[in-house]
Amino acid sequence: MHYFYDTTYILVVIGALLGAIASWNVKHTYNKYSRTGNGMGVTAEQVADRILRNAGIMDVRIERVGGNLTDHYSPKEKVLRLSDTVYGSTSVAAIGVAAHECGHAIQHNRGYVPIKIRAAVIPVANIGSSLSWPLMLLGLFMGWTGLMQLGIILFSAVVIFQIATLPVEFNASRRALRILEDSHILVGKELKYSKKVLRAAAMTYVAALLTAILQLLRLILLANRRERR
Repeated sequence: MHYFYDTTYILVVIGALLGAIASWNVKHTYNKYSRTGNGMGVTAEQVADRILRNAGIMDVRIERVGGNLTDHYSPKEKVLRLSDTVYGSTSVAAIGVAAHECGHAIQHNRGYVPIKIRAAVIPVANIGSSLSWPLMLLGLFMGWTGLMQLGIILFSAVVIFQIATLPVEFNASRRALRILEDSHILVGKELKYSKKVLRAAAMTYVAALLTAILQLLRLILLANRRERR
C-alpha cells in the first residue's frame, strides 16, 4: 500500500507550536503579575476611564465582557471592552491590558495611519482566510493553476493584515506605558511588571505573523509541486 506523506505539513506543526508557546507565555505572564496590586488601589476600569478622559475622549464607553483576556476596543461602536479578569482588578497586569486598549482608542481618535491601513485590509483578509484554502484544494485536485494562484493571492492578504497589525499593537503598548508612567498610575516595579505583560501579549501577534507566513509558504510549495507534475 502506498502512503502519501505531505512534507509541507511540518510548516503547520511549526506554526501551531509558535502559537501555543506565545499563548502559554502571555497567560503565564499575566497570571504571574495579576497577583501584584498597584499602590493606588485603583481598578483597571477606573484607570481606563481616567486615561480616556485625560486624552479628551468622552464618546467611548467602557463595558465588561465575559471571558479571560478577551479585552478589545471596537472603533465602530466606540466601546472599550474589558474582560472579567481585567475589569475590576487592581493588578498591574490588568491595568497594563486596560491601558493598552485605551491606546487603541487614542490611535483611532488621533487618526493614527497604521490603524487605518489595518482596518482597510480586514475585509480582504477575512475573504482570504475563508476562501484561500478551498480554492487551493480545488485547484490541486482539478489541476487548475489559476485557482491555486488565486488562493495564494487571497491568503497573501492575511499576511499583509498580520504585518499591518504589528505597528498598531506595539504603538498601543508604548502609548499605554508612557501614559501609566507620566501619570504616576504605576511606578517602579509596577511599571516594569506591566511592561512584561504587554511584551508577552505583543509576542502573540509576532507568532501570528510567522504562522501566516509559514502557511503562505506552504501554499506556494504545494502549488509549485502540482505544476511540476
